[in-house]
Amino acid sequence: MGLGLSALDDAAPGADATSAITVHTLTSTARDVLEGAFPPIWVRGEVTGFKAHRNGHWYFTLRDRMAQVRAVVWSRDTRSIPATPDEGMTVSAFGALSVYPQKGEMQFLVRKLEAEGDGLWRKRFEQTRARLEADGLLAIERKRRLPAFPRVVAVVTSPDGAALHDIVAVMRRRAPSVALVVVPAAVQGDTAVKELCAAIERVGRWNRADLVIIGRGGGSREDLQAFNDERVARALAACPMPTVSAVGHEVDVTICDMVADVRAPTPSAAAETVVRDRAELDSRLGTMGQRMSRALLKRCDRAKAELQWAASALRDRLVRAAERKRARLTELGGRLNALSPLATLHRGYAVARAADGRALTSVESFAAGLRFRLVLKDGEIPARVAERL
Repeated sequence: MGLGLSALDDAAPGADATSAITVHTLTSTARDVLEGAFPPIWVRGEVTGFKAHRNGHWYFTLRDRMAQVRAVVWSRDTRSIPATPDEGMTVSAFGALSVYPQKGEMQFLVRKLEAEGDGLWRKRFEQTRARLEADGLLAIERKRRLPAFPRVVAVVTSPDGAALHDIVAVMRRRAPSVALVVVPAAVQGDTAVKELCAAIERVGRWNRADLVIIGRGGGSREDLQAFNDERVARALAACPMPTVSAVGHEVDVTICDMVADVRAPTPSAAAETVVRDRAELDSRLGTMGQRMSRALLKRCDRAKAELQWAASALRDRLVRAAERKRARLTELGGRLNALSPLATLHRGYAVARAADGRALTSVESFAAGLRFRLVLKDGEIPARVAERL
């Protein structure tokens, strides 16, 4: 049996100089052995020498105090990693050992990467927030007020999620007359960002909603990441109608919360924010009716007082005007009386008048035998000219 094994070894590739294998065969075989021997595992280490290549791949070294290994993240896998790691950052990398045949180097092929705590997620969050803030999309002055009494509310969320159920329940209880339009979109997973952006843009083109609620129920940090995506945030900022973000629980704060006009802590709170309770409206209408009634009464009383004042003022003006007219008439009457022939008669003078009423004012008017009348202050005396001197 020993002879059989020896004979087999002598026949194997690379057993002697005549059967030597190529370097590529060696490194490729080492790769196959490593990849077959080690299933994908998590490895913790410190990132050094990080380099993002223009082809989209990431290269760096993972090390600890005793050893190091080269690591690579292919471009197809970088999309699932929140942000690039910082130099010296301690991370946990998920992947598999392999060999790069061209250089004969062992490397760790990384598929997932997580920093201690929420380092990478926080870094991505802060980078996104900084870019949006630089473009003015987080400014308080750009926040729009929600309409007091919306007639149509659009909701961008998963049609199968608990968030939609909560929103519908609250709105039907508080304001059943408000129309609710659901714009379906995935809220987590690989297609969530694309579907959320498309749904927001669809609502904007439709442009018949008074406001838009975007959100989902609670979930893990990774579940909420679509609402931290810069593309979704910019689509929300470009929405032509006011927006309300209601993502996760009260403690969860996303980029969409910062960009939206109003942030609601939960989907139920969003529904309570955008519509008024019917009983509340009835109470407000009653209060407004009372206020209007009191205002009208006050206005009527004020108008009555103003009318009375105006009437009194007009009466005073008429009295003063009449007194001025009376004084003027008295003055004119006195002047007329002074100029009146009757006043002359009262001073002892008489007026001779012919039979036809003409005043005889000249001696030439008195012919012998002329009959005339002497008008005195208290009557007339008939007279005749006996002779002319």
